[in-house]
Amino acid sequence: MVKLKDQGRQPEKNVGQVLGIGSMRLVSELGLGQREHIAVVGGGGKTSLCFALAGELVEAGKKVITSTTTRVRSSEAARAPVVIFLPPGTPSYKNIEEGLRKEAHVFVAQGPAEPGKVKGVSPARADSLFNRLPLDYLIVEADGAAGLPLKAPADHEPVIPPSATRVVAVAGLEALGRPMDSSTVFRAEIFGRLTGLGQGDTITPEALSRVFLCSDGLFRGTPDGAEKTVFLNKLDLVSSVKGPTVLARLLLTDPEAPVKRVVMGSLLRKEYWGI
Repeated sequence: MVKLKDQGRQPEKNVGQVLGIGSMRLVSELGLGQREHIAVVGGGGKTSLCFALAGELVEAGKKVITSTTTRVRSSEAARAPVVIFLPPGTPSYKNIEEGLRKEAHVFVAQGPAEPGKVKGVSPARADSLFNRLPLDYLIVEADGAAGLPLKAPADHEPVIPPSATRVVAVAGLEALGRPMDSSTVFRAEIFGRLTGLGQGDTITPEALSRVFLCSDGLFRGTPDGAEKTVFLNKLDLVSSVKGPTVLARLLLTDPEAPVKRVVMGSLLRKEYWGI
């Protein structure tokens, strides 16, 4: 882990040059245990985070299932070497076990949904996959954000399985300094209620921290005992590390909603730093 310094960054330099340190592996910076059920929520790169994690874990010789408890695009599911549909009531996991033996990474879904999407598994099915199968990691995307950097959860979100050992809440740092509206925030009305921002108000680190820390925010429904982790993506798109650093400090020092770890960086550049 490193302590970030409050300093500006020239656009032509990469993040590592500014902070004076080299790239670090995502799995290491997130502090993953030997076997985990990881639920990923928020906006700003959830799917990319899921598959970046899966890729590193497979390279390390681990067996991984990726899935969702909502819906994802078929093209996203197809980023896994094997996609298996498991309709409700299916008792056998033999095809999944075979896929894990052959490829080490399988995406599991309930079946096709609307054109171009697949429907995810139920929380109970996710628990069963984690508890019954010989896998090392289950990584589940537990809500949607319509491709936007930020989101606030509706009443039915996020859909986190009870056996999750870690919940990773994601945000896109390019949203800092932008006006709060529906072009940047999914469910902007709820986001405004949670953060105190009005339509068009500037998204500040202080305001953004509230959607992570409040009881109805991104970590709502986190199982007791599951570790809360924040991943701040797209650091390569901000002009200064000051705002992200302020945000990280707010998240780590709030006594009411403990966040155990904050990682910021760029999934695109494969650069990550834990705080």
